[in-house]
Amino acid sequence: MRDTLDKLTPGWPAKLNLACDVLLLVLAMAASMQGGFDAPAFASLALVGVVGWLIGTAVLRLYSPCTPRSKTDQLTLTLLLVVIVALLLFLWERIVLPDAYRFSVTSFGVIVIAWCTALRMVLFQPLRAVAGPVEEVIIVGVGPTAVATATRLARTAGGRRFRVVGLLAFAGEQAHNAIARGLVPAPILGRAADLLQVLEQRPVAEVYIAGRTLVHGPEMQHAVRACEEIGMPFALPVHALQFERAQLLSSSSSSDGYLHYISIDSRPVQHAVKRMTDIVCSAFALVVLSPLLATVALMIKLESPGPIFFKQARVGLLGAHFNLLKFRSMVVNADAMKDKLLAQNEQNGPVFKMKHDPRVTRIGRFIRKFSIDELPQLVNILRGDMTIVGPRPAVPREVAQYRLWQRRRLSVRPGLTCYWQVGGRNEIGFEEWMQLDLRYVDNWSLVEDIKLIAATVPVVLLGKGAS
Repeated sequence: MRDTLDKLTPGWPAKLNLACDVLLLVLAMAASMQGGFDAPAFASLALVGVVGWLIGTAVLRLYSPCTPRSKTDQLTLTLLLVVIVALLLFLWERIVLPDAYRFSVTSFGVIVIAWCTALRMVLFQPLRAVAGPVEEVIIVGVGPTAVATATRLARTAGGRRFRVVGLLAFAGEQAHNAIARGLVPAPILGRAADLLQVLEQRPVAEVYIAGRTLVHGPEMQHAVRACEEIGMPFALPVHALQFERAQLLSSSSSSDGYLHYISIDSRPVQHAVKRMTDIVCSAFALVVLSPLLATVALMIKLESPGPIFFKQARVGLLGAHFNLLKFRSMVVNADAMKDKLLAQNEQNGPVFKMKHDPRVTRIGRFIRKFSIDELPQLVNILRGDMTIVGPRPAVPREVAQYRLWQRRRLSVRPGLTCYWQVGGRNEIGFEEWMQLDLRYVDNWSLVEDIKLIAATVPVVLLGKGAS
Protein backbone atom coordinates (compact mmCIF):
# COMPACT_ATOMS: atom_id res chain seq x y z
CA MET A 1 0.00 0.00 0.00
CA ARG A 2 2.70 2.52 0.97
CA ASP A 3 4.58 1.97 -2.28
CA THR A 4 1.61 3.34 -4.26
CA LEU A 5 0.24 5.94 -1.83
CA ASP A 6 2.31 8.80 -3.26
CA LYS A 7 2.19 7.83 -6.93
CA LEU A 8 0.07 9.96 -9.24
CA THR A 9 -0.74 7.12 -11.63
CA PRO A 10 0.01 3.64 -10.22
CA GLY A 11 -0.32 1.04 -12.99
CA TRP A 12 -0.47 1.44 -16.77
CA PRO A 13 -4.29 1.88 -16.94
CA ALA A 14 -4.00 4.99 -14.75
CA LYS A 15 -1.11 6.31 -16.88
CA LEU A 16 -3.12 5.72 -20.07
CA ASN A 17 -6.12 7.40 -18.45
CA LEU A 18 -4.04 10.48 -17.65
CA ALA A 19 -2.55 10.60 -21.17
CA CYS A 20 -6.00 10.38 -22.76
CA ASP A 21 -7.38 13.09 -20.46
CA VAL A 22 -4.49 15.44 -21.26
CA LEU A 23 -4.97 14.85 -25.00
CA LEU A 24 -8.69 15.42 -24.61
CA LEU A 25 -7.97 18.59 -22.65
CA VAL A 26 -5.88 20.02 -25.50
CA LEU A 27 -8.43 19.02 -28.15
CA ALA A 28 -11.24 20.61 -26.11
CA MET A 29 -9.27 23.85 -25.89
CA ALA A 30 -8.76 23.82 -29.66
CA ALA A 31 -12.47 23.19 -30.23
CA SER A 32 -13.41 26.00 -27.84
CA MET A 33 -11.47 28.73 -29.65
CA GLN A 34 -13.42 31.58 -31.16
CA GLY A 35 -12.26 34.30 -33.51
CA GLY A 36 -9.68 32.29 -35.46
CA PHE A 37 -6.67 30.13 -34.54
CA ASP A 38 -3.69 31.90 -32.99
CA ALA A 39 -0.84 29.38 -32.64
CA PRO A 40 1.28 31.19 -29.98
CA ALA A 41 -1.79 32.06 -27.94
CA PHE A 42 -3.10 28.50 -28.16
CA ALA A 43 0.31 27.07 -27.12
CA SER A 44 0.31 29.38 -24.09
CA LEU A 45 -3.24 28.37 -23.17
CA ALA A 46 -2.52 24.66 -23.64
CA LEU A 47 0.53 24.84 -21.38
CA VAL A 48 -1.42 26.56 -18.61
CA GLY A 49 -4.29 24.08 -18.95
CA VAL A 50 -2.11 20.96 -18.86
CA VAL A 51 -0.01 22.18 -15.92
CA GLY A 52 -3.17 23.15 -14.04
CA TRP A 53 -4.69 19.73 -14.71
CA LEU A 54 -1.56 17.88 -13.53
CA ILE A 55 -1.35 19.90 -10.33
CA GLY A 56 -5.05 19.37 -9.72
CA THR A 57 -4.78 15.60 -10.19
CA ALA A 58 -1.83 15.53 -7.78
CA VAL A 59 -3.82 17.31 -5.09
CA LEU A 60 -7.04 15.33 -5.65
CA ARG A 61 -5.27 12.02 -6.41
CA LEU A 62 -7.78 11.62 -9.20
CA TYR A 63 -6.08 8.64 -10.87
CA SER A 64 -5.05 6.71 -7.77
CA PRO A 65 -6.90 3.43 -7.10
CA CYS A 66 -5.41 3.52 -3.59
CA THR A 67 -8.07 6.05 -2.60
CA PRO A 68 -11.40 4.16 -2.61
CA ARG A 69 -14.12 6.33 -4.18
CA SER A 70 -17.65 5.82 -5.36
CA LYS A 71 -18.64 6.75 -8.91
CA THR A 72 -20.41 9.80 -7.52
CA ASP A 73 -17.23 10.92 -5.78
CA GLN A 74 -15.19 10.46 -8.95
CA LEU A 75 -17.72 12.42 -11.00
CA THR A 76 -17.78 15.21 -8.41
CA LEU A 77 -13.99 15.48 -8.24
CA THR A 78 -13.70 15.46 -12.04
CA LEU A 79 -16.32 18.20 -12.27
CA LEU A 80 -14.48 20.24 -9.61
CA LEU A 81 -11.16 19.94 -11.43
CA VAL A 82 -12.68 20.87 -14.79
CA VAL A 83 -14.27 23.98 -13.27
CA ILE A 84 -10.96 25.01 -11.67
CA VAL A 85 -8.99 24.50 -14.90
CA ALA A 86 -11.66 26.29 -16.96
CA LEU A 87 -11.56 29.26 -14.59
CA LEU A 88 -7.75 29.30 -14.78
CA LEU A 89 -7.87 29.28 -18.59
CA PHE A 90 -10.52 32.00 -18.63
CA LEU A 91 -8.42 34.29 -16.42
CA TRP A 92 -5.25 33.58 -18.40
CA GLU A 93 -6.97 34.29 -21.72
CA ARG A 94 -8.56 37.51 -20.49
CA ILE A 95 -5.46 38.90 -18.73
CA VAL A 96 -2.52 37.67 -20.81
CA LEU A 97 -3.71 36.88 -24.35
CA PRO A 98 -4.73 39.38 -27.08
CA ASP A 99 -8.27 40.72 -27.08
CA ALA A 100 -8.89 39.19 -30.50
CA TYR A 101 -8.52 35.69 -29.05
CA ARG A 102 -11.57 34.36 -27.22
CA PHE A 103 -11.98 31.11 -25.30
CA SER A 104 -15.40 29.55 -24.65
CA VAL A 105 -15.43 28.27 -21.10
CA THR A 106 -18.86 26.66 -21.53
CA SER A 107 -17.85 24.69 -24.63
CA PHE A 108 -14.59 23.56 -22.97
CA GLY A 109 -16.33 22.43 -19.78
CA VAL A 110 -19.05 20.44 -21.53
CA ILE A 111 -16.58 18.60 -23.80
CA VAL A 112 -14.11 17.72 -21.05
CA ILE A 113 -16.69 16.66 -18.46
CA ALA A 114 -18.60 14.49 -20.93
CA TRP A 115 -15.63 12.68 -22.41
CA CYS A 116 -13.46 12.42 -19.28
CA THR A 117 -16.35 10.92 -17.32
CA ALA A 118 -17.35 8.55 -20.13
CA LEU A 119 -13.79 7.29 -20.66
CA ARG A 120 -13.21 6.81 -16.95
CA MET A 121 -16.42 4.90 -16.25
CA VAL A 122 -16.69 2.87 -19.45
CA LEU A 123 -13.05 2.08 -20.26
CA PHE A 124 -10.55 2.75 -17.50
CA GLN A 125 -12.43 1.50 -14.46
CA PRO A 126 -12.77 -2.01 -15.96
CA LEU A 127 -9.13 -1.85 -17.11
CA ARG A 128 -7.88 -1.14 -13.60
CA ALA A 129 -9.76 -4.19 -12.34
CA VAL A 130 -7.71 -6.51 -14.56
CA ALA A 131 -4.44 -4.64 -15.14
CA GLY A 132 -3.94 -2.24 -12.24
CA PRO A 133 -0.91 -2.38 -9.91
CA VAL A 134 -0.52 -5.61 -7.92
CA GLU A 135 0.16 -5.26 -4.21
CA GLU A 136 1.96 -8.20 -2.60
CA VAL A 137 0.87 -9.10 0.94
CA ILE A 138 1.60 -11.66 3.64
CA ILE A 139 -1.16 -13.19 5.77
CA VAL A 140 -0.41 -14.13 9.37
CA GLY A 141 -2.63 -17.12 10.03
CA VAL A 142 -3.51 -20.39 8.26
CA GLY A 143 -7.02 -21.00 9.60
CA PRO A 144 -10.49 -20.20 8.24
CA THR A 145 -10.01 -16.45 8.70
CA ALA A 146 -6.79 -16.55 6.66
CA VAL A 147 -8.45 -18.57 3.88
CA ALA A 148 -11.41 -16.18 3.76
CA THR A 149 -8.97 -13.25 3.65
CA ALA A 150 -6.94 -14.77 0.81
CA THR A 151 -10.12 -15.51 -1.15
CA ARG A 152 -11.40 -11.98 -0.63
CA LEU A 153 -8.07 -10.44 -1.69
CA ALA A 154 -8.10 -12.51 -4.88
CA ARG A 155 -11.18 -10.57 -5.95
CA THR A 156 -10.32 -7.09 -7.16
CA ALA A 157 -12.02 -4.31 -5.20
CA GLY A 158 -12.02 -0.65 -6.18
CA GLY A 159 -9.34 -1.14 -8.81
CA ARG A 160 -6.84 -2.65 -6.34
CA ARG A 161 -5.26 -6.05 -7.01
CA PHE A 162 -3.50 -8.23 -4.46
CA ARG A 163 -1.19 -11.24 -4.50
CA VAL A 164 -0.70 -13.29 -1.34
CA VAL A 165 2.96 -14.34 -1.39
CA GLY A 166 2.89 -16.40 1.79
CA LEU A 167 1.21 -17.31 5.09
CA LEU A 168 2.52 -17.65 8.65
CA ALA A 169 0.95 -20.00 11.18
CA PHE A 170 0.08 -19.08 14.75
CA ALA A 171 1.38 -21.46 17.44
CA GLY A 172 -0.65 -24.66 17.45
CA GLU A 173 -2.78 -23.57 14.48
CA GLN A 174 -3.64 -26.27 11.94
CA ALA A 175 -3.60 -25.37 8.27
CA HIS A 176 -7.09 -25.16 6.77
CA ASN A 177 -8.05 -27.88 4.27
CA ALA A 178 -8.17 -25.31 1.46
CA ILE A 179 -4.48 -24.54 2.08
CA ALA A 180 -3.56 -28.19 2.33
CA ARG A 181 -5.30 -28.89 -1.01
CA GLY A 182 -3.52 -25.96 -2.69
CA LEU A 183 -6.68 -23.89 -3.20
CA VAL A 184 -4.86 -20.91 -1.68
CA PRO A 185 -1.94 -20.31 -4.09
CA ALA A 186 0.58 -19.28 -1.44
CA PRO A 187 3.10 -21.26 0.63
CA ILE A 188 3.33 -21.40 4.42
CA LEU A 189 6.56 -19.50 5.11
CA GLY A 190 6.89 -20.35 8.80
CA ARG A 191 5.43 -19.32 12.14
CA ALA A 192 3.92 -16.01 13.18
CA ALA A 193 6.94 -15.51 15.42
CA ASP A 194 9.11 -15.53 12.27
CA LEU A 195 7.39 -12.44 10.81
CA LEU A 196 10.38 -10.10 11.05
CA GLN A 197 12.77 -12.63 9.52
CA VAL A 198 10.34 -13.28 6.67
CA LEU A 199 9.90 -9.56 5.99
CA GLU A 200 13.68 -9.13 5.78
CA GLN A 201 13.76 -11.68 2.97
CA ARG A 202 10.42 -10.88 1.32
CA PRO A 203 9.43 -7.19 1.13
CA VAL A 204 5.67 -6.74 0.79
CA ALA A 205 3.18 -3.87 0.71
CA GLU A 206 1.15 -4.91 3.76
CA VAL A 207 0.71 -7.63 6.40
CA TYR A 208 -2.78 -9.03 7.10
CA ILE A 209 -2.98 -10.41 10.65
CA ALA A 210 -5.81 -12.94 10.30
CA GLY A 211 -6.22 -14.29 13.80
CA ARG A 212 -8.85 -14.51 16.53
CA THR A 213 -8.17 -12.17 19.43
CA LEU A 214 -9.39 -14.56 22.14
CA VAL A 215 -7.17 -17.39 20.89
CA HIS A 216 -4.21 -15.65 19.20
CA GLY A 217 -4.29 -12.31 21.02
CA PRO A 218 -0.70 -12.32 22.39
CA GLU A 219 0.80 -13.41 19.05
CA MET A 220 -1.32 -10.85 17.17
CA GLN A 221 -0.12 -8.16 19.57
CA HIS A 222 3.47 -9.30 18.97
CA ALA A 223 2.96 -9.08 15.20
CA VAL A 224 1.52 -5.57 15.57
CA ARG A 225 4.55 -4.49 17.62
CA ALA A 226 6.90 -5.97 15.02
CA CYS A 227 5.17 -4.10 12.18
CA GLU A 228 5.20 -0.86 14.16
CA GLU A 229 8.88 -1.29 14.93
CA ILE A 230 9.95 -1.48 11.28
CA GLY A 231 7.21 0.76 9.86
CA MET A 232 5.40 -1.99 7.94
CA PRO A 233 1.72 -1.29 7.07
CA PHE A 234 -0.62 -3.91 8.52
CA ALA A 235 -4.31 -4.79 8.63
CA LEU A 236 -6.31 -6.24 11.49
CA PRO A 237 -9.75 -7.74 11.84
CA VAL A 238 -12.09 -5.32 13.57
CA HIS A 239 -10.70 -5.99 17.06
CA ALA A 240 -9.32 -3.71 19.76
CA LEU A 241 -5.56 -4.01 20.33
CA GLN A 242 -3.10 -1.52 21.82
CA PHE A 243 -0.88 0.60 19.59
CA GLU A 244 2.15 2.73 20.37
CA ARG A 245 2.79 4.44 17.04
CA ALA A 246 0.37 3.21 14.39
CA GLN A 247 -2.67 5.26 13.42
CA LEU A 248 -5.80 4.40 11.47
CA LEU A 249 -5.73 5.52 7.86
CA SER A 250 -8.42 8.15 7.36
CA SER A 251 -9.39 6.54 4.04
CA SER A 252 -9.38 3.04 5.50
CA SER A 253 -12.52 1.01 4.93
CA SER A 254 -13.63 -2.05 6.89
CA SER A 255 -15.54 -3.46 3.92
CA ASP A 256 -12.91 -6.21 3.66
CA GLY A 257 -13.33 -7.01 7.35
CA TYR A 258 -10.07 -5.28 8.27
CA LEU A 259 -8.84 -1.96 9.55
CA HIS A 260 -5.63 -0.81 7.85
CA TYR A 261 -2.81 0.87 9.77
CA ILE A 262 0.50 2.50 8.91
CA SER A 263 3.14 3.66 11.36
CA ILE A 264 3.69 7.08 9.84
CA ASP A 265 1.40 10.03 9.15
CA SER A 266 -0.13 9.21 5.73
CA ARG A 267 -0.92 12.81 4.60
CA PRO A 268 -2.08 11.59 1.15
CA VAL A 269 -2.47 15.04 -0.39
CA GLN A 270 1.01 16.11 0.69
CA HIS A 271 2.44 12.81 -0.57
CA ALA A 272 0.81 13.37 -3.96
CA VAL A 273 2.17 16.93 -4.15
CA LYS A 274 5.61 15.62 -3.13
CA ARG A 275 5.54 13.06 -5.95
CA MET A 276 4.39 15.69 -8.45
CA THR A 277 7.26 17.94 -7.34
CA ASP A 278 9.70 15.04 -7.73
CA ILE A 279 8.59 14.44 -11.32
CA VAL A 280 8.64 18.09 -12.41
CA CYS A 281 11.88 19.05 -10.63
CA SER A 282 13.86 15.96 -11.65
CA ALA A 283 12.79 16.26 -15.30
CA PHE A 284 13.58 20.00 -15.33
CA ALA A 285 16.95 19.46 -13.62
CA LEU A 286 17.96 16.74 -16.09
CA VAL A 287 17.29 19.12 -18.98
CA VAL A 288 19.01 22.15 -17.40
CA LEU A 289 22.02 20.17 -16.15
CA SER A 290 22.50 18.15 -19.35
CA PRO A 291 25.66 20.13 -20.39
CA LEU A 292 27.24 19.46 -16.96
CA LEU A 293 26.21 15.80 -17.06
CA ALA A 294 27.72 15.37 -20.53
CA THR A 295 30.98 17.07 -19.46
CA VAL A 296 31.36 14.90 -16.35
CA ALA A 297 30.61 11.77 -18.38
CA LEU A 298 33.34 12.68 -20.87
CA MET A 299 35.90 13.38 -18.11
CA ILE A 300 35.18 10.05 -16.43
CA LYS A 301 35.62 8.20 -19.71
CA LEU A 302 38.90 9.97 -20.48
CA GLU A 303 40.47 9.41 -17.04
CA SER A 304 39.95 5.69 -16.55
CA PRO A 305 38.57 2.68 -18.47
CA GLY A 306 35.16 1.34 -17.54
CA PRO A 307 31.53 2.43 -17.59
CA ILE A 308 30.48 6.04 -17.04
CA PHE A 309 27.72 5.14 -14.61
CA PHE A 310 27.90 2.98 -11.51
CA LYS A 311 24.82 0.87 -10.80
CA GLN A 312 24.41 -0.59 -7.34
CA ALA A 313 21.60 -2.51 -5.66
CA ARG A 314 20.07 -0.43 -2.88
CA VAL A 315 17.22 -1.02 -0.44
CA GLY A 316 14.20 1.22 -0.98
CA LEU A 317 10.72 1.62 0.42
CA LEU A 318 9.67 -1.26 2.74
CA GLY A 319 12.81 -3.22 1.82
CA ALA A 320 12.27 -3.40 -1.95
CA HIS A 321 15.50 -3.38 -3.98
CA PHE A 322 16.32 -1.09 -6.91
CA ASN A 323 19.40 -0.11 -8.92
CA LEU A 324 20.80 3.25 -7.81
CA LEU A 325 22.60 5.30 -10.48
CA LYS A 326 25.76 7.32 -9.87
CA PHE A 327 28.59 8.71 -11.92
CA ARG A 328 31.47 6.28 -11.46
CA SER A 329 33.92 7.90 -9.04
CA MET A 330 36.06 4.84 -8.31
CA VAL A 331 38.16 2.34 -10.18
CA VAL A 332 36.29 -0.50 -11.88
CA ASN A 333 37.11 -3.18 -9.27
CA ALA A 334 36.20 -0.98 -6.27
CA ASP A 335 33.81 -3.50 -4.73
CA ALA A 336 36.43 -6.26 -4.83
CA MET A 337 38.92 -3.97 -3.06
CA LYS A 338 36.47 -2.99 -0.31
CA ASP A 339 36.92 -6.17 1.74
CA LYS A 340 40.67 -5.48 2.01
CA LEU A 341 39.98 -1.97 3.32
CA LEU A 342 37.37 -2.83 5.97
CA ALA A 343 39.97 -2.55 8.74
CA GLN A 344 40.43 1.13 7.83
CA ASN A 345 36.71 1.97 8.02
CA GLU A 346 36.29 5.37 9.69
CA GLN A 347 32.54 5.01 10.31
CA ASN A 348 31.01 2.97 13.12
CA GLY A 349 28.17 0.54 12.45
CA PRO A 350 27.66 -1.39 9.19
CA VAL A 351 28.39 1.59 6.88
CA PHE A 352 31.82 1.84 5.21
CA LYS A 353 33.33 5.35 4.97
CA MET A 354 36.97 6.27 4.41
CA LYS A 355 38.21 9.85 3.99
CA HIS A 356 41.19 9.07 1.75
CA ASP A 357 39.80 6.04 -0.07
CA PRO A 358 42.46 4.78 -2.53
CA ARG A 359 39.76 3.47 -4.85
CA VAL A 360 38.55 6.99 -5.72
CA THR A 361 39.79 8.50 -9.00
CA ARG A 362 40.91 12.14 -9.37
CA ILE A 363 37.73 13.29 -11.10
CA GLY A 364 35.84 11.06 -8.69
CA ARG A 365 37.22 12.92 -5.68
CA PHE A 366 36.03 16.24 -7.14
CA ILE A 367 32.53 15.11 -8.09
CA ARG A 368 32.08 13.35 -4.72
CA LYS A 369 33.11 16.48 -2.79
CA PHE A 370 30.39 18.54 -4.48
CA SER A 371 27.89 15.64 -4.77
CA ILE A 372 27.95 15.80 -8.58
CA ASP A 373 28.27 12.01 -8.65
CA GLU A 374 24.73 11.83 -7.19
CA LEU A 375 23.08 13.74 -10.08
CA PRO A 376 22.18 10.59 -12.13
CA GLN A 377 19.85 9.72 -9.25
CA LEU A 378 17.51 12.29 -10.76
CA VAL A 379 16.60 9.40 -13.08
CA ASN A 380 15.83 7.24 -10.01
CA ILE A 381 13.59 10.04 -8.73
CA LEU A 382 11.81 10.34 -12.08
CA ARG A 383 11.21 6.57 -12.08
CA GLY A 384 9.83 6.63 -8.52
CA ASP A 385 12.62 4.60 -6.88
CA MET A 386 13.61 7.64 -4.84
CA THR A 387 12.41 11.09 -3.85
CA ILE A 388 14.25 14.41 -3.51
CA VAL A 389 14.13 14.49 0.31
CA GLY A 390 14.37 11.29 2.31
CA PRO A 391 16.86 9.00 4.08
CA ARG A 392 19.74 7.90 1.89
CA PRO A 393 19.20 4.40 0.39
CA ALA A 394 21.44 1.77 1.97
CA VAL A 395 23.06 -1.27 0.37
CA PRO A 396 21.54 -4.69 1.25
CA ARG A 397 24.64 -5.80 3.17
CA GLU A 398 24.31 -2.82 5.52
CA VAL A 399 20.56 -3.29 6.00
CA ALA A 400 21.14 -6.93 6.94
CA GLN A 401 23.17 -5.66 9.92
CA TYR A 402 20.56 -3.12 11.08
CA ARG A 403 19.15 -3.48 14.54
CA LEU A 404 15.38 -3.79 14.71
CA TRP A 405 14.64 -0.11 15.47
CA GLN A 406 16.88 1.01 12.59
CA ARG A 407 14.79 -0.84 9.99
CA ARG A 408 11.98 1.68 10.49
CA ARG A 409 13.89 4.13 8.28
CA LEU A 410 12.79 1.91 5.38
CA SER A 411 9.15 2.89 5.96
CA VAL A 412 9.58 5.97 3.72
CA ARG A 413 10.96 6.32 0.21
CA PRO A 414 14.73 7.00 0.16
CA GLY A 415 15.97 10.34 -1.13
CA LEU A 416 18.84 12.51 -2.31
CA THR A 417 19.13 14.59 0.84
CA CYS A 418 18.04 14.49 4.46
CA TYR A 419 19.24 15.57 7.90
CA TRP A 420 22.46 13.54 7.52
CA GLN A 421 23.49 15.48 4.41
CA VAL A 422 22.96 18.90 5.98
CA GLY A 423 24.32 17.91 9.41
CA GLY A 424 27.84 16.94 8.46
CA ARG A 425 27.56 13.71 6.44
CA ASN A 426 30.74 11.68 7.09
CA GLU A 427 31.39 13.63 10.30
CA ILE A 428 28.26 12.06 11.88
CA GLY A 429 28.39 8.65 13.54
CA PHE A 430 26.17 5.80 12.41
CA GLU A 431 23.89 5.77 15.47
CA GLU A 432 23.27 9.52 15.21
CA TRP A 433 22.68 9.12 11.46
CA MET A 434 19.94 6.55 12.09
CA GLN A 435 18.35 8.75 14.76
CA LEU A 436 18.28 11.69 12.32
CA ASP A 437 16.58 9.53 9.68
CA LEU A 438 13.92 8.41 12.17
CA ARG A 439 13.41 12.04 13.14
CA TYR A 440 12.56 12.69 9.48
CA VAL A 441 10.24 9.66 9.33
CA ASP A 442 8.30 10.80 12.41
CA ASN A 443 8.12 14.52 11.56
CA TRP A 444 7.85 14.62 7.77
CA SER A 445 6.00 17.45 6.07
CA LEU A 446 6.31 19.44 2.85
CA VAL A 447 7.52 22.43 4.87
CA GLU A 448 10.28 20.30 6.40
CA ASP A 449 11.28 19.13 2.90
CA ILE A 450 11.59 22.73 1.74
CA LYS A 451 13.78 23.57 4.74
CA LEU A 452 16.05 20.58 4.07
CA ILE A 453 16.41 21.45 0.36
CA ALA A 454 17.32 25.04 1.28
CA ALA A 455 19.87 23.79 3.83
CA THR A 456 21.37 21.32 1.34
CA VAL A 457 22.32 23.94 -1.28
CA PRO A 458 25.13 25.66 0.70
CA VAL A 459 26.38 22.30 2.00
CA VAL A 460 26.76 20.99 -1.56
CA LEU A 461 28.31 24.21 -2.90
CA LEU A 462 30.91 24.24 -0.10
CA GLY A 463 31.50 20.48 -0.22
CA LYS A 464 31.02 20.31 3.55
CA GLY A 465 31.44 16.92 5.22
CA ALA A 466 31.98 14.99 1.96
CA SER A 467 34.92 12.79 1.01
